[in-house]
Amino acid sequence: MSRRRFVTQGIALAASVALLAGCAPAPTDEGDGDGGNAGSSDYCARMVTNSGGLEDRSFNQSSWEGLQQAEAEFGIDVDAIVSNTEADLAPNVTSAVETGCEFILTVGYQLADATIEEAEANPDVHFAIVDEQVEGENIKPIVFDTAQASFLAGYLAAGVSKTGKVATFGGGNQPPVTLFMDGFVDGVAHYNEVHAAAVQVLGWDKAAQDGTFTGDFEDISKGKTYTQAFIDQGADVILPVAGQVGEGTASAALENGNVSVIWVDNDGYETLPAEYRPVLLTSVLKNMQDAVVEIVGDDIDGDFDSSPFIGTLENGGVEIAPYHDLASQVPAELQAEIDALREEIIAGTVEVSSPSTPK
Repeated sequence: MSRRRFVTQGIALAASVALLAGCAPAPTDEGDGDGGNAGSSDYCARMVTNSGGLEDRSFNQSSWEGLQQAEAEFGIDVDAIVSNTEADLAPNVTSAVETGCEFILTVGYQLADATIEEAEANPDVHFAIVDEQVEGENIKPIVFDTAQASFLAGYLAAGVSKTGKVATFGGGNQPPVTLFMDGFVDGVAHYNEVHAAAVQVLGWDKAAQDGTFTGDFEDISKGKTYTQAFIDQGADVILPVAGQVGEGTASAALENGNVSVIWVDNDGYETLPAEYRPVLLTSVLKNMQDAVVEIVGDDIDGDFDSSPFIGTLENGGVEIAPYHDLASQVPAELQAEIDALREEIIAGTVEVSSPSTPK
């Protein structure tokens, strides 16, 4: 990294919350935004969402917040082009390029092919893609080793579970999803080893790389149905890795009582409806905002490169969120173990690995 460094977890979280609280309604297509500081610089950047929409309480929303922060910090022109269906994806990347902007940010694996195609056709335009590793001299992948933070979340889940069963499920069997699930399973296993416990994980078999998936990232009702099935089997801490589908998990947890949820990508306590706050134990965070600001700033400075940005515990790119309303459920001894475990992962004395680990 160059002249911009990640801030501490507390500051990063506060910045994210402030950005979300102050975010104006998002544009639905290029050119619809008010531009903020637009016009104060000739540099412009455009973002293309995946089909989950802009306000997905997940990586589209967090990436957009990062681009808005770059707008405020550098005085550039930014806008978002929203993909409402899969059919919108490739045309929207083309539309972003046709704006003439120097920098195009695309979000998610669904946009990988279109990003590669447009990057090859437009070698003078710089691209970045969130949550997908692709190759191209003018494409910078922005990826996160979420297994590291999920390992902490799994250890936490095992430590607070009253039933001895926890669960996880995904929207699709894809590396950015299963990376969370691998870390979560390994964190539970580590807790079992340290405490001679036998906490069971439902929904994911790391060795087989197979488990429970809803098949999409938008159908909240599926999240509720799958979660209820896990609750019926005894799970009392559940990690959905399925975008908006996870709101159904929060709903089921709230209705059943004595069940808590671990959110992903951003702090669900701040992004989900307030009614779900009583069931949110923590969130596995990707600090997309600071990553986007860093990369846009480097591009403005003429320092763009195609080497992947990989968020880790060490550089602040991933973390777990505060426990908020459920802090009293985490004993001081368990918190001390998690703090020590974080340092061991950073030091490499505890290795967190997955077939989907970004490199």
